[in-house]
Amino acid sequence: MRILNHQYRGVDRTTDVLAFPQIETKIPNLELKPQNFILGDIVINLHKAKRQAIEYGITFNTEVKKLLIHGILHLIGYDHEKGGYPEKKMRRKERELFEKIH
Repeated sequence: MRILNHQYRGVDRTTDVLAFPQIETKIPNLELKPQNFILGDIVINLHKAKRQAIEYGITFNTEVKKLLIHGILHLIGYDHEKGGYPEKKMRRKERELFEKIH
């Protein structure tokens, strides 16, 4: 995971989840139909997920679900790394989606 993070993001440390969008640029009015559209790939660091689950006092499956939601949101354009409003918006959406599936 560290190698992927360094290679694709220029960050030389491990991370818990990486998202690789199929489409890098936003296309106005693009209709996303699940049957014919691939958002991209999500890579979850299961070792880190296990450590984080213990640290947060939650189950491993719960942590993996949270990381999957996080990755999906990145694939559709959310970005917490900008800080401020974009980060709050993404965190709020993460909670909303997690509550729906948990």
